[in-house]
Amino acid sequence: QVQLVESGGGLVQAGGSLRLSCVTSGGIFSSYAMGWFRQAPGQEREFVAAISRDGGTTNYEDSVKGRFTISRDNAKNTVYLQINSLKPEDTAVYYCARDLTTARLRVGNHLGSWGQGTQVTVSS
Repeated sequence: QVQLVESGGGLVQAGGSLRLSCVTSGGIFSSYAMGWFRQAPGQEREFVAAISRDGGTTNYEDSVKGRFTISRDNAKNTVYLQINSLKPEDTAVYYCARDLTTARLRVGNHLGSWGQGTQVTVSS
C-alpha cells in the first residue's frame, strides 16, 4: 500500500518562503503524476499544483502561479513544493497526492488515501 508523508510546513510571516516535501513508499513513484492540494479551515480541499511522471509538465492553480513551484526527484520518491511570497490566504494544511495524469489531479482526482498533511500558517 502506498503511503504519502508530507513535511516542511510551519509558521512564517507574510512574504516568507517554505519548501514542502512529500515522500512516498510503496508503488512505483515514477509511474504516477504527483500533485499538491490544500485545505483551509472551513473550506474544501483544493488543487494547488501537479507535475507529470517525468517532471516535464506542470500545472498550477491560478492564485499560486509565479509563487509556487512543484518539482520531483524520482530517485528519492519525493515531490516538492517551493512556496514563495507567502500570503495569509495560503494558510492551510497541504497534502500531496498521486494519480495517472496531471489533468486528473487538476480536477481533484487522486488515487489511494491522503497523507496526514503538513500545516502552513502565514501571519500578516
